[in-house]
Amino acid sequence: MSWERKQLEDVADFTLGKMLDQKKNKGEPLPYLANVNVRWGSFDLDDLRQMRFEAHEAERFGLKCGDIVMCEGGEPGRCAIWKDYIPRMMIQKALHRIRSHDGIDNRFLFYTFLHKGKTGGFSPLFTGSTIKHLPREKLAKVEVDIPPLLTQQRIASILSAYDDLIENNRRRIHLLEQAARLLYKEWFVHLRFPGHEHVKFKEGVPEGWARKRIGEIADVIRGKSYQSSELREAGGKAFVTLKCIKRFGGFRTSGLKRFEGDHKEHHQVVAGDIVMAVTDMTREAMIVAQAGLIPKSVTGEAIFSMDLVKIVPKGDIQKHWLYLLLRHSGFSFDVREHATGTNVLHLKPKYIESWEASLPPKSLRDHYSDILGPMIKQQDQLELQIQALTKARDLLLPRLMNGEVVV
Repeated sequence: MSWERKQLEDVADFTLGKMLDQKKNKGEPLPYLANVNVRWGSFDLDDLRQMRFEAHEAERFGLKCGDIVMCEGGEPGRCAIWKDYIPRMMIQKALHRIRSHDGIDNRFLFYTFLHKGKTGGFSPLFTGSTIKHLPREKLAKVEVDIPPLLTQQRIASILSAYDDLIENNRRRIHLLEQAARLLYKEWFVHLRFPGHEHVKFKEGVPEGWARKRIGEIADVIRGKSYQSSELREAGGKAFVTLKCIKRFGGFRTSGLKRFEGDHKEHHQVVAGDIVMAVTDMTREAMIVAQAGLIPKSVTGEAIFSMDLVKIVPKGDIQKHWLYLLLRHSGFSFDVREHATGTNVLHLKPKYIESWEASLPPKSLRDHYSDILGPMIKQQDQLELQIQALTKARDLLLPRLMNGEVVV
């Protein structure tokens, strides 16, 4: 049997999520996905918000295992398959919920969308000049090539084998990050570090600890001011942008761009360097004053943008300990209060430099860094595996989706 070309409305049902309106919405508060929670092939569930939903709205706006959730705006077409990660999850209006009809493998449909996203297949349907949208009536007309069900299932199984490994690696990275955070808080926030039973405390501070400003233990270096004409699709150097910083901290390689232009040596970063957001466009200030660690998957020298600063430890200050201090102490919550602006928040580096930290003895910082170092190394290795798996999948994707490879 040959492949058939059909419009999406002929192979799936879809609906938009609920409009966020605190004054009008009634019912039970339930978690919901917004545009920022949906990545290509995965969901960011670290910071979910709630909205009120009435009982009769559960079917219209609720998610079931296997539903495809797609962005209507921002990066229209970006989508992932929901797998009941959290019960009773709902969606906001910025998202489409797509349910495939009988005879259509939802995984195959997702990979069709992924292929279109990578080849610009959605672009002719976008509306809007500055912010792109993929409205429901345009989505309905998206054309998809459909082979027999058995072929769909075989293609989906081949591609999903890669994605299952990618998802497993991401879970392992998350567990390593969680372990590092819990250990940091146990030792340096709750002060239950090794040998604490034998240390004298004065006004709640262990003997031998000091109070130091960030500016005394690290240099804060501004990023590169750039023109859009200096950005490239390929070539040049990796360019670390604001999109590389995850909400509430951490590094996202998908935010990298390519840069070709003049720059100074201090605008360069390499694997292991700490960068921090000093700009934020989220209403809740979820990115400003948040730090990320450049992973080994960013090979060679990269350039970092003016929306970031580089934090360089001084003297005997250990980089890994400093990074966790910036991530998991009260630093970000205190410092982000100094960010100013209406639509875009800006943070002056002087507020980073003036924040006071509790500095433990070098021996304790060394001990923590000795434990953390192998965990960071393992995260880097897992991230490199994710990149290799993604590259292999993406090389295979177009050949499977156009029928070039017979399965």
